Amino acid sequence: MRILFLIMAGLGVLIASPSSAFAKVNVFACEAEWAALAQEIGGDLVDVTSATNARQDVHHLRAKPSLLAAMRKADLVFCTGASLEVGWLPILLKKAGGPDVQMETVGSVMASDYVEKLEIMQKVDRSMGHVHPEGNPHIQLDPANIKIVAEVLADRLFIIDQANAAAYNQNLENFKQKWAAATQRWKAEKASLKGKKVVVYHNSWAYLLKWLGIKAVASLEPKPGLPPTASHLDEVLKTVQGQNVSAILVAPFENEDAAQWLTEKAGIPIVRLPFTVGGNDNADDLISLFDNTLSRLKDAP
Repeated sequence: MRILFLIMAGLGVLIASPSSAFAKVNVFACEAEWAALAQEIGGDLVDVTSATNARQDVHHLRAKPSLLAAMRKADLVFCTGASLEVGWLPILLKKAGGPDVQMETVGSVMASDYVEKLEIMQKVDRSMGHVHPEGNPHIQLDPANIKIVAEVLADRLFIIDQANAAAYNQNLENFKQKWAAATQRWKAEKASLKGKKVVVYHNSWAYLLKWLGIKAVASLEPKPGLPPTASHLDEVLKTVQGQNVSAILVAPFENEDAAQWLTEKAGIPIVRLPFTVGGNDNADDLISLFDNTLSRLKDAP
């Protein structure tokens, strides 16, 4: 087993007491991508609850009783962070989270703490809309980030459930081998997408577009989190004219009315991407999430 040197963003000192074997580790995952990754690394040793699914906007969730019940059982809370869940996760932690899963403890993993975030802001005010000063939180659509977070998750499971550390290590190595092979395949497949232009609804695609070399020329939202207005859509229409834009990207939870309007006015096709695991019938795990995303983008004009 590899020697572990845990460098925990936001943690001053990490102290772990010896643990006994769990029947299973209960993982509370805030998003579907982290639930899928927890299942990959935890295997039969974990029970995973996903607080959200691909058709829910994670920004807007209610701390309902079923989530409180799941949080009470949690041995590990595995979320994105960077304020993505700020409207509901703190409530769940305060009302139902045990001391070992509070922020900056061994039982808390905020995935965005461990990757290089885009769009970090030095100054934020309410006039800017729903922005994230810590950086864009939608990190799951860069394969390199998934690999980094997988290693962090495995390290944390080693500590929480030391009796099964060897099994977690083997699951991690198996996942890394699959991921390396898939990443090499995607590298060849994505070459034809470099330089393409798209319109987005919300800036949820920053990591995907950077990885693929695609440029977002406009957003249907006038400001992050604010619904499209007629005047803003007129500006978007002017922006896209003559730019050879390939697609309007829409996530499963986004309202398509504005995208449909732009399609009718400018002839740009809507491309519905899964965004996370479960976003469509063909994106049922992390590898197929990227497979399906690339396939849909390559089919766009």
